Amino acid sequence: MNHLPLIIKREYLTKVRNKSFIIMTFLSPIIMIALVALVAYLSQLNNDKLRTISVLDETGLLNDVFENTENTNYTMLNELSLEEAKILVKEKEDYGLLYISKVNDLQNFTGNVKFYSQDSPSLGTISSLERKLEKKFSDLKLQSVGVDLEQIRLSKVNIDIAQESFEGEKSSKIDNIMKLAFGGAAGYLLFMFIIIYGNMIMRSVIEEKTSRIIEVIISSVKPIQLMMGKIIGTSLAGVTQFVIWVILGGVLLVVVSAIFGIDLAQVQTPQQEMVNQAIQEEGAQAFAENLITAIGNLPMTNLIIAFMLFFISGYLLYSSLYASIGAAVDNETDTQQFMLPILMPLILAVYVGIFTVIEDPHGTVSTVFSFIPFTSPVVMLMRIPFGVPLWQQGLSLLILIGTFIFAVWFAAKIYRVGILMYGKKPTYKELFKWMKY
Repeated sequence: MNHLPLIIKREYLTKVRNKSFIIMTFLSPIIMIALVALVAYLSQLNNDKLRTISVLDETGLLNDVFENTENTNYTMLNELSLEEAKILVKEKEDYGLLYISKVNDLQNFTGNVKFYSQDSPSLGTISSLERKLEKKFSDLKLQSVGVDLEQIRLSKVNIDIAQESFEGEKSSKIDNIMKLAFGGAAGYLLFMFIIIYGNMIMRSVIEEKTSRIIEVIISSVKPIQLMMGKIIGTSLAGVTQFVIWVILGGVLLVVVSAIFGIDLAQVQTPQQEMVNQAIQEEGAQAFAENLITAIGNLPMTNLIIAFMLFFISGYLLYSSLYASIGAAVDNETDTQQFMLPILMPLILAVYVGIFTVIEDPHGTVSTVFSFIPFTSPVVMLMRIPFGVPLWQQGLSLLILIGTFIFAVWFAAKIYRVGILMYGKKPTYKELFKWMKY
């Protein structure tokens, strides 16, 4: 009799009714949103802080360079020595003092600009000051040799290379960003799902083994059915938890933003600020049009189907290996010697995806790793948005499924023997012996 549906139902209900599972299902998104909101709030406070920078310009050429902004005020100091300016700035507790010493030759300006402050200034502040001074002194240098700056500005030409395939399909730089975003998100999601719920399957097997419940269950159920039931049941519980996280997290994001007035967009890295600046320079309307075109160019049907197939197949492959580890040991401490061979291909896949697929999605390295079953779920998901032939996707999926079937057979051999063994820490040599039983 096939007991697999009963085992799946039992595993699923056991997981979702567990108190710790219920608590973490609802507590985890609350904690994450609270942390994000806190970071956004602190970033907002930091951005709202008004900074006063005093400027001592001995050249007399920079009166029109420093304009006050929403968060920064510039105070020009005149007829003061450097030491007097330092004392004044310290007494006023300003953010810092920018000192530009007098020079006779604009050709050599190195070492003539210094910034004095009580604490280390932010990288953004220093970079902003450097850009202002570089632009001004570059203009002065050109003027000193008789160059008309207006003519230079008028002579500048902006080039935006239009991208189009030989079949006439148009694209843009935004297309690559969208492809990277989808591929990276898909690969990272699979990586995290395997780590979180693969460990859950392993712990479940260890708990039943150490409690000796498995001795009763195994008398009426085949080991392979029990193993597959655990994998599928725990996976369904994980999907349930993940869906609740997404829904609850989205609702909490809206509620926190509305009630506390926290702008979550304040959580920005310097790279994001550079992207925002580029968007402003390009024009919001042009960027929006390119973004819509980029989304339309994505092969959504292929992406969705491939994501489901590679995600499920990759997860089942690694889950069967996690289940076999749980059957081979008596406690989680003993799992460490077997975890590294499983995690290494997964970590390698992420690094190959980030450093290779992004640069050359159709190169030899990317292509080869998209066919290796232990790395293909991540690497192929990152390659597909860039246009992978269907035959390559199909071949990679067949190899992955074939490896999964072999992994299930291999894991079932270990599971059948190891599930009833206690008090002994197995070696790799003994694991291979178990396959012959």
